[in-house]
Amino acid sequence: MSLIIDCHGHFTTEPPEHHAFRTAQVAYAEGKSSEPPIYPGIPDKQLRDIIEANQLKIQRERGSHVTLLSPRASGMGHHVPGPSVAKEWSRLSNDNVGRIVDMFPDNFAAVCQLPQTVDGDLSDVIEELERCVESGFVGCNLNPDPSGGRWSSPPIYDPWWDPMWEAMVALRVPAMIHVSSSCERCLHMTGAHYINADTAVFMQLIQGDLFERHPELKLIIPHGGGAAPYHWGRYRGLSIMLEKPGLDTHLMNNVFFDTCVYHQAGIDTLFRVVDTKNILFGSELLGAVKAIDPETGHPFDDTKRYIDQLTLDDEQRHAVFEGNARRVYPLLDERLRKRGL
Repeated sequence: MSLIIDCHGHFTTEPPEHHAFRTAQVAYAEGKSSEPPIYPGIPDKQLRDIIEANQLKIQRERGSHVTLLSPRASGMGHHVPGPSVAKEWSRLSNDNVGRIVDMFPDNFAAVCQLPQTVDGDLSDVIEELERCVESGFVGCNLNPDPSGGRWSSPPIYDPWWDPMWEAMVALRVPAMIHVSSSCERCLHMTGAHYINADTAVFMQLIQGDLFERHPELKLIIPHGGGAAPYHWGRYRGLSIMLEKPGLDTHLMNNVFFDTCVYHQAGIDTLFRVVDTKNILFGSELLGAVKAIDPETGHPFDDTKRYIDQLTLDDEQRHAVFEGNARRVYPLLDERLRKRGL
């Protein structure tokens, strides 16, 4: 059977008790409370009911089969101080996603949040990645800016990140480059901070030599690659000015974009500019823009509809909806094969 794999999904329908715990945890981390809170947990039935009424329902309505599910991106909150808080929050968030996947093994595969902090090193991050992969997770979300818009971390090509890249290659997992909350008033989280970060990372990759040092590393830049496809000529020209190889060889054996672009003209541009071997179907299920487009009568984030309007041959369609995801996420491919998919 041909599958439609959504590479970009989030558990964004957590119950109020989950959010209340996080509010109390942040208060403790910021010194506003003297006692760390105790996580109440989400009962199995409540978790199952939430997913069946939301992510699973929408997945079936829109015609996809498997969603790579990770914790809420805006909720990762890497700007919150304290490595112990980050470790606990990541573990709790990832374990909820792992439970969802165990409940619906044919519908979801797990992608983990990492316990990044503004001033922390990468040891806790790698430890949690290893724990999650051992538990069956197939990828991770990596935040290039834990400060939430202040960009205090080294650029993504800096050797500071090398232990992370080495761990990912050894574990055979890619990373989706995904920021979290914006701490800057002038940067709207989903409308500016997310897209800015996608674009900034693409430029950082042009400036550096990351894939020469780590040729097996795979990175997914979400939200259609930010502004990169729309300004492809600018980035090709800058690459030449910086005396770098062409984008095809310098980046595009290792960098992939998803289809979280919420209008037809944007999807048309993405597919005109970027080779289909570098595009993975994604919708942010259940994500950033929960509204109906008055021009079409359909949800903005029903991205499969836009792709269905393209003139793709069978090979291209298979690559975008299934083949590329299985190639970029080898542990996903193994998981699906074991399940006869």
